[in-house]
Amino acid sequence: MFKKLYLVAIITFISSTAALAQNSLDIHFNGMGFLDNREYKPFVLRSRTYSGVRTELDMGLNIDSVHHFIVGANALHEFGAQPYFVKVNPVAYYSYTGKNWLFNAGAFPREGLLDDYPRALLNDTLRYYRPNVEGLLARVHNEHFTETGWIDWVSRQTDTEREEFLFGFSGKYRPSLFGPFYVSHYFLLLHDAGPGIPIPNDHIQDNGGGQIRLGLDFSHKTFLDSLSVEAGGMMSLERTRGVDGFQKPKGFIANAYFSWHQFALFDEFYKGEGSHVLYGDSFYQYKTYNRLDIIYTPFFYKRIKGQFILSFHQVPGAALSNQEAFRVSFDLGRKTLLKFKD
Repeated sequence: MFKKLYLVAIITFISSTAALAQNSLDIHFNGMGFLDNREYKPFVLRSRTYSGVRTELDMGLNIDSVHHFIVGANALHEFGAQPYFVKVNPVAYYSYTGKNWLFNAGAFPREGLLDDYPRALLNDTLRYYRPNVEGLLARVHNEHFTETGWIDWVSRQTDTEREEFLFGFSGKYRPSLFGPFYVSHYFLLLHDAGPGIPIPNDHIQDNGGGQIRLGLDFSHKTFLDSLSVEAGGMMSLERTRGVDGFQKPKGFIANAYFSWHQFALFDEFYKGEGSHVLYGDSFYQYKTYNRLDIIYTPFFYKRIKGQFILSFHQVPGAALSNQEAFRVSFDLGRKTLLKFKD
């Protein structure tokens, strides 16, 4: 079903490029350097240091103001690793950018599109090691709401490799343009099927979860630069087909964020049944979990940002875990190389 939808969506949007206007060719360069040290007391095997730099370079053919074709590459170098580039991800996609619509089809960066997902559903190491969505994404938005739906192929089925894809949707609704109240929601599900050559006693698995949050945003309404609080519910979905039905662990989740000049604090608390979301942060498998981030941004100049984050993770029955991260991100924006008439 998803493959048919994929094909129909591509044909629909590309066929609409019949009326061409002013064409242009541009170039885009961005990236991120990271050093992320993790001392996780409950997860000794995951207590390691992630360090490296990602760079993305792509070129875009702009048919007009809404139709774009982008081709490039996103390369990862881990410090001290050989060969120099550990992995290079292709960037190749069609993008429709209308007044209230965004549609991407192909292999495109997740940054700015899905990076607002809660860590309980999509962990933060995806920024380092899986920077692209490979599939489809559609977004509709106006002054009061944003809704995004997407599908991401994780693994293509071969005789030995499994068929895996993620799909989900997320959104935010703010009833009043200037009021502090909003509602947000997030959902995703991983479909994990077997390889082409069946494995004995293997089963199709479905794994994912969702959150619904009520929030208040008081940014620029106090002496603080940002101030927001959220609270809501989380439920995960875990099923092994032919063995059991959906297991549905549930819990309460709340967080608060505030910033003042170069400093910020973020605290998130979870209480409920433990969840096993495969692409989520493992700490949420505990029935009680609290994370505190102390954030310092030493420089933020135009398109360059440097940030230190000191994190503390607390779960029952284990010593306090800590994490220290420094990231430098840069985005030089799109620069026009050529303009020409069709």
